[in-house]
Amino acid sequence: MEEKKIKCAIYTRKSTNEGLEKDFTTLDAQRESAENYIKSQKDAGWTIIREKYNDGGYTGANTERPALKRLLDDIKAGKIDCVVVYKVDRLSRSLLDFTKLLEFFDQNNVTFVSVTQHFNTQSSMGRLTLNILLSFAQFEREMISERTKDKMGAARKKGKWVGGQPILGYDLDRENHKIIINAQEAKLVRKIFDIYLRENSILKTTTILNEEGFTTKKYMAKSGRITGGKEFSKNNVHLILNNPIYSGRVYFDKKMFPGEHAAIISPELFEKVTERMDYNRVNRKIRKNSKCAGLLSQLIRCKACNSAMFHSYSMKDKVKKYRYYICVNAQKKGYGVCPTRSVNAEEVENAVYDLLPNLEIADPLLSERYRIVLQKIRDRWNTYTAEEKHRTFKHLLREVDYSREVGTLGLNPYPKGIEMLYEELTRGEKDEN
Repeated sequence: MEEKKIKCAIYTRKSTNEGLEKDFTTLDAQRESAENYIKSQKDAGWTIIREKYNDGGYTGANTERPALKRLLDDIKAGKIDCVVVYKVDRLSRSLLDFTKLLEFFDQNNVTFVSVTQHFNTQSSMGRLTLNILLSFAQFEREMISERTKDKMGAARKKGKWVGGQPILGYDLDRENHKIIINAQEAKLVRKIFDIYLRENSILKTTTILNEEGFTTKKYMAKSGRITGGKEFSKNNVHLILNNPIYSGRVYFDKKMFPGEHAAIISPELFEKVTERMDYNRVNRKIRKNSKCAGLLSQLIRCKACNSAMFHSYSMKDKVKKYRYYICVNAQKKGYGVCPTRSVNAEEVENAVYDLLPNLEIADPLLSERYRIVLQKIRDRWNTYTAEEKHRTFKHLLREVDYSREVGTLGLNPYPKGIEMLYEELTRGEKDEN
């Protein structure tokens, strides 16, 4: 009786492309070792199939590898009875992926063999040893990943460029591993920041850039193909306005660090734009929930509890709405712990409006600008929507402290917000002058 032939496929892998241009590579060494092992099993009917499955420059952390995919397709087609590798981690460094591959091999009656670790999955001991070795392989990969993250974190704290395609406004100095300013693109970056401050809208900024024919950065991909150079989207513009690299700094672990690269804009300009975007984001959130938004939402606090107060309302006979600001501490722990509890929203909003002329501002220039702003607001207040009134309060005030015990309201001015409102309300007058 003729002995059954066992068709053996050899799979090889290397994580990087380094050295693959040589006549004899690490992939060749892996294959030669596997071939010798298969030849030693000739009496058992083992034979080498001619197809080569070599993945050079592919990580073992996932299964997105062309040669591996071809191997799996050929297993499905019944062309392979045994898969031979030099070491377990050549097939995979992920325990989860490897388990799935073993299940796939088992479903298709395919044996898996590691040459240097001397086992195969035909025996239970081989399967146990395999899982132990693979656990260590994954542990090693995770350790390497952690060391890489630590190294990149240390580099970021020193303000270094840690890789990737340079952003609009910068080119890569490959020799010194730094980014350097691209003068032409830097002009566009400054223009983007200026437009946003003028228009106060990412969408309008994007529209203007596209109408004037500006495009995103062009760069060469690894494939050699030129990519980018497309119309701006809101996301493109937001990423630029939100990137501290343009101010000569690097953001890491919730902190700013001085960068090794030159700045395109000043840190002061970047902070001004960031505050404007943060403020606009809050306003958009308020508008989306305007059905139950109070004019002092996110501003008013219970002084006795040092706690925020939130806006709420109740309906009587499904017609009349009663609005309140309720102390968060009272709402969470019970009304007995808070002397303030709740306050009529309309009454406290009107009281804050009446107290605006008494707002104390130490800086003489800001005080004069506040006087001009307040006059313009009072001339328009009755025409404002609820959202516009809330936005105005957010510009003028950083915080409102309410104390029921002594019946007082404390108004804390917001200088930067007042400056922004002054620029907004007097912009037309400046243009005429």
